[in-house]
Amino acid sequence: MSKEVMKELIKTNISLEKKNIELLNSVNQLTKKVDNLVEIFTKAASHIEKGDVKEPLAAKLSELLDQNKKIARGLILLERYVKEKASFSSPLYNEENPEI
Repeated sequence: MSKEVMKELIKTNISLEKKNIELLNSVNQLTKKVDNLVEIFTKAASHIEKGDVKEPLAAKLSELLDQNKKIARGLILLERYVKEKASFSSPLYNEENPEI
């Protein structure tokens, strides 16, 4: 490979790595926000169990809590996937050119 192609590959890898980091940060922020929502719904569910809220609203809140838990699990899986992909596309890891 020529030096120019090699430099371009390195530049592209670094750019990709920066985007992966941005994506990870966004996923982390989103995960924190979903965690906050789950906490809010958990508190609401405890109020429902105490009988502080009428029954139809309680059923809706319980359903929303379950949905938010599923979303949180999905986000955690997405975060793991992105981290795994980011580790393989790191400019420090290159099977073809171990000298990089």
